[in-house]
Amino acid sequence: MIAPILLIPLISSFILTFIIIPYWIRKVKQIKLEWKDMNKLGKEKIAGSGGITVIMGFILSILLYIAIITFYFKDNSNIIELFALTTTVLFLAGIGLVDDLFGWRHGGLSKKVRLILVIFSSIPLIVINAGESTVALPLLGRMSLGLIYPLILIPLGITGAATTFNFLAGMNGLEASQGAIILAALGVATYFSGNSWLTLICFLAVAALLSFWIFNKTPAKLFPGDVLTYPIGGLIAIIAILGNVEKIAVFFFIPYIIEVILKSRGNLKKQSFGKPNKDGSLDLLYDKIYGLTHLSIWFLKKFKKKVYEKDVVYFINFMQLIIIVLGFILFRQGIF
Repeated sequence: MIAPILLIPLISSFILTFIIIPYWIRKVKQIKLEWKDMNKLGKEKIAGSGGITVIMGFILSILLYIAIITFYFKDNSNIIELFALTTTVLFLAGIGLVDDLFGWRHGGLSKKVRLILVIFSSIPLIVINAGESTVALPLLGRMSLGLIYPLILIPLGITGAATTFNFLAGMNGLEASQGAIILAALGVATYFSGNSWLTLICFLAVAALLSFWIFNKTPAKLFPGDVLTYPIGGLIAIIAILGNVEKIAVFFFIPYIIEVILKSRGNLKKQSFGKPNKDGSLDLLYDKIYGLTHLSIWFLKKFKKKVYEKDVVYFINFMQLIIIVLGFILFRQGIF
């Protein structure tokens, strides 16, 4: 049971993010940190790197949560894990912001540099030996992975989640809604697996993402940028590691695994956008399918004459929800 007083950081996460966003929009427009909406024919540019508002609201609410459990509950448990989590999230946000400032059209950071920096972001979790290194393997039973878990699997998990979450993007409201859905599902998983403190952390992020989604849904007033996708993808991996729910988290990530496979057909160079029409509908940008957004447009056109950006986002969200329900059914013995 989560104490009512802990609703304070939850509400604060939503409100703080909501308050920061208009200020951020004004400031980035002043410095011309704006991007064209590639799914629209208009030339209007939208404020960029809005994900920093989510990270600010989220981190501030975590600090408020730490203050409450320290001074009100006199409880210092999980403090080290919380600071390791926030350090990694902030590191990933910094990588994303630099990548945004360099500009995705110009390649941003090189793939090698991004990979190295994201690997470094996992160091806070490595040094505290986060997670449980004992795993259950088919036929072999339970066995300890020893140093393989912190030195290899933790950086691999965070790097994989942070980078692949960045692949499925490019539609108004997509990244924010997907992040909120997956983290909410992980919040449920961690609650029933006995890690209610992680449940609250998940919903602090969900609250910030929902606040951001109000400004990011179509027609967007603010774009998330890599400063959102890297840390949210990384946070999903961190929650899975700290909550020992890696298996179901990987299952929840199936859409992103599919996205990587489809993107690989185009050497990871094809964009996830649609081809905009004058009436606001979308057609396929390429002759082939190079991502779930393309697949969604192709599939929806089998049933609708006109497919709009919000249709694609809702369809991908619906697919994600189905996978989450299946995940809870398949992994119910390890969770409930």
